[in-house]
Parts: sequence; structure tokens; C-alpha cells
Amino acid sequence: MSRTKRSRRTSEVQSHKPNQIDNEQLFRDLVEFVLPEGELFSKGEFHGNIKWVPEQLTAQALIWSWQDSKNVTEAFDKTLEVCEHIGLAKGAANYTRFMNSLSRYRTVIGERLRLRLQELAEEVGGRFFRTERWVLIGFDGSRTTAPRTVANETAFCAPNYGHGISAKSKKKKSKGFRLQRSEQREPQTPQVWITMMWHMGLRLPWSWRLGPSNSSERWHVQEILTQENFPAKTLFCGDAGFVGYPLWKSIMEKRSDFIIRGGANVSLLSEHARIERLPDGIVLCWPKDRVAAGDPPLKLRLVQVKVGKTKMWILTSVLDRQKLTKKQIVRYYKMRWGIEIEYRGLKQTIDKHKLRCRNSQRLLAELDWSLRGMAIAELIALRHQIPKNVARPVDYTPNDRSLAKTLQALRKCMRNLGKQAKPTDNFTKELNQATVQRYHNHTDKRARYRPKNPDIKPLGDPAIRTLTDHERKRLRKLRTKTAA
Repeated sequence: MSRTKRSRRTSEVQSHKPNQIDNEQLFRDLVEFVLPEGELFSKGEFHGNIKWVPEQLTAQALIWSWQDSKNVTEAFDKTLEVCEHIGLAKGAANYTRFMNSLSRYRTVIGERLRLRLQELAEEVGGRFFRTERWVLIGFDGSRTTAPRTVANETAFCAPNYGHGISAKSKKKKSKGFRLQRSEQREPQTPQVWITMMWHMGLRLPWSWRLGPSNSSERWHVQEILTQENFPAKTLFCGDAGFVGYPLWKSIMEKRSDFIIRGGANVSLLSEHARIERLPDGIVLCWPKDRVAAGDPPLKLRLVQVKVGKTKMWILTSVLDRQKLTKKQIVRYYKMRWGIEIEYRGLKQTIDKHKLRCRNSQRLLAELDWSLRGMAIAELIALRHQIPKNVARPVDYTPNDRSLAKTLQALRKCMRNLGKQAKPTDNFTKELNQATVQRYHNHTDKRARYRPKNPDIKPLGDPAIRTLTDHERKRLRKLRTKTAA
């Protein structure tokens, strides 16, 4: 090779090298932004003989959650390569130690990172953290499938599956009737229940709980309300599955408010004889067992709204119409549907519709870090996309953020660490442009022939009755006691 060609090739390599170093440094800064060294954990929370640093193990788990490998062990091998490039030398040395550590310290690490994520969400979110005066938190549940192993079936399957009153095999059959082979009940597939609290303004997972397939999402929400703190003026939003005195009282005890869809599954009371003329829609939630126990009733506002083509009843603890109007209720309830897109991102974009781990404890760690990795990736994208200068369109909202493009940018950067990067492969620029494509659709995207789902039945109207004489006496005693 001539001296001229050799010098030209050397200059080309040197021209790429600064860009390559910049991308590595940007990724290192990104990890440092989420996990500042020495600030999240204390030594007393971990065993004295551990060979890894908590912050570096956490960063290792975060990078592992961003990998696109189908196999969890292959994803760990790629994670080791990334950690070597960015200088994380004090993480778990092998997959077994890595998963055992995540399973053992799942609660400790999860609690610290939850607080860190919520702190960063308020810092990064800016004007999107509050919608008008409220911090909007929606909640809903979903399931994801686990491998059919003995450990997973024991941990996640319902023990009474197939033996309930409504089970198909338990229904009365005519004499001599036998189930056809296609109708015979198969063993239950193990599934993990996810109950997520979701920030509706930033479109970010806020907190979550995991459990077996027969978990109660209402109980999960009550557990979160009991164990965690929320910002002032938080407005919770849920569908018709989140009804009942205990849950609503837990929210109101947090000095927060809620909007919940109600129907025939709700029984309410009225202090007025003419129920059809409720003043401002004020009703009472006061079950008979609470009356007998001497607990006070919950004073709520019942509002009928129209969301799309559906007329529905909404119950809210905000009694003042000026503070929460009908238009706001409709808009907030529509925003809550974004949590379904979040679950779709988890199951399709991150490909966790079926988990990989065959051990129940490791499977919980896998799902926990999949949710956490998704939340932190979306937070990182928001950090680069929320307008800070005139280059970003003024009408930008977190709805424009694309989870798929964010993960593509992160994975591309991890693949190119230590390689000669093109000048156009700027990690920051790709995160800034990780948005959905804006276009105006001129046709109806729904299928023309959509058969009705027989399982979806009208929710009906809430059952409202007037107070009995006994309930009126109890209510007067409670109000006199409170006034004194």
C-alpha cells in the first residue's frame, strides 16, 4: 500500500473516531443520568460478601432489558459486551449470579428505582407532568403468559381452576352426555397478572404490582395506595372494574380524587326522595356492612357523559362542577385508554407476550425489568424530545413518542459501541427523532365487517335508592359526632 493511500485511510479512521467516542460517551452519560454512582443504594441493604456494585448490577440489568435477543442468556452475553465498552467492570460475572442477585434483591432495587423514576419524571416532564391542575394517574390490569413448567404452574396458576360454579365441566349435563374432545378442558396455562399505575400526561408507567393469574387488580391498587406516596392533587382514573367502598376510601384518605366508570355493578344511596332530580348528581356510597360498622358514607358525584358513541356513568369524588367539568371528565377518560397501548408495547414491541424464564422467581425478575426498561427508555426519549428550543414543534406532546424507534436507537447504539460509526449515526439525534409518523388518515381504519363480541354486555345503570329511616338516623348521628 502506498504512503498516500495509507495516510488517507488513517485520516478516515481518525475522522470517525471522535464520533465513535462521542456515542460511547453519550451512552455512558445516559446510564449515569438514570443511575448516579453511589446515590441510590447503601451498603447495609446488601450482603457483605457480594462481588458486584449495586449501581453497576442495576445498570447491567437495565441494558439487559433493552436487548432484542429471544434467549435471556444470549441477551446477557450481549450485555457483558456493552458493559465492557462503557467501563462497567463490577457487575455480575455470569448469568446465574446475575439472575440470583436480581431475584434476591428485587424488592430493594425495585423500590429505589421506582423513586428515582418518579423523581426524573417530574424533572423531565415539565409542563406535561400536570394536566391543568391534576397529576393524572390511570390504572388497569393485564396478563402475560409464562412457560409451562412445574415451578411456574405452582406459582401462577389458580388452584381451583376448572372447579368453580361457572366452569364448563361443572355444568349440569344430560344423562349419558360426554364432552367432545375439542370441548375437553386443557390444563391451565400459567400467566402473570400485571396491575399498572400509569402517568396519563407523560404516558409513562408510574408503579406496578405482579402476581398470579387469579390476582385482584383492585387489591393491587389498594396495596400501592397504602405503601406509596403520590403528588398533591392526584386524580386517579379507572374503568368499571375498580369500584367499591374500600378502594375509593383508600384514594380519598390519600387526599386524592378519582373518576371511575360505574354501572349496574354499583349500588348507591340518595338523601332525596326524588332520585331523578339529584342536586348536582350527589350520591352516597354506603354499603350495609359499613353502616353496621359505623363507618361514614362516601359522598360522590354521579355524572352521565358520552365517550364516542357510548353513554356511560362516571363517579367522581370531586363534588364541585367548576373544578372538574364534564368535558374534562370525557377528555381524561379517553386519555386513560393509552394504558392499553402501553401493554401492547410491552407484549409486542418488547416481545413479552410470553416470557422466557422457567423458574418462577427469575420470571418475575424478567417481567419486572421488562416493565422498568420500557419505562426508562420512554423517559429517556422524553428527555430529548420535550421542547427546550425552537427546533422542536410547539405542538409536541408525549403522544408523539415512539417506543419502537426509541428501542431501535438504543439497540443500534449498543451494537456500534467500539466500532467505527458513521457521522450520521448520532445517538442523540436518533432519540430526538424517535417519534411516530404524523399523517392524516382519510379512510376508516376499522374493518367493514366487525362481528359483535357476545362477551361484551352493556354495563347498565347504577342502582340508586333512597335512604331508609334506620340509615338516616345513623347518618345524623355521624354528622353530629363529626360536627362536635
